Amino acid sequence: MFSKTKPNDSNEKPDAPSLSTPSKPASPSVSAPAPAPAKPKPAPSILSSDLVVKGNLITTGDIQVEGTVEGDIRAHLLTIGEGATVKGEVIADDVVINGRIMGRVRGLKVRLTASARVEGDIIHKTIAIESGAHFEGSVQRADDPLSTTEKVKMPTTSSASNFPHKAD
Repeated sequence: MFSKTKPNDSNEKPDAPSLSTPSKPASPSVSAPAPAPAKPKPAPSILSSDLVVKGNLITTGDIQVEGTVEGDIRAHLLTIGEGATVKGEVIADDVVINGRIMGRVRGLKVRLTASARVEGDIIHKTIAIESGAHFEGSVQRADDPLSTTEKVKMPTTSSASNFPHKAD
């Protein structure tokens, strides 16, 4: 009625405990391809304090500017160091300004620290301006500030005669 299986049976593993339920026959194992290993995030490109760049910078990565850039910058995360100067438009997902920018700033998240000096318009989705930051320009919220196709409403200019002025 009951039969014992032999320990050296080809269907049984030597260390496997004996079970009273019938086992399923082994089927060929088809495994899904292993997911590709995630690429490590590259280190930010750092422009040192003694470097002067004349031209545009474009990357999908991160840039940390400590020197001077005379041109436009486009990056994922852009950090302007405390002693840095940028003369041109900056466009990034995240912009952290510790130094000086003379030009338009476009970013999803824009942060001006206490040491920031910005002369130009800021178009953002979210913005933070610390006490002590110096800013001259206009600030405008946009749902997609990185888009160059979105119409940005700029304030209309009035003639100088509409403003009170001091007589000499």
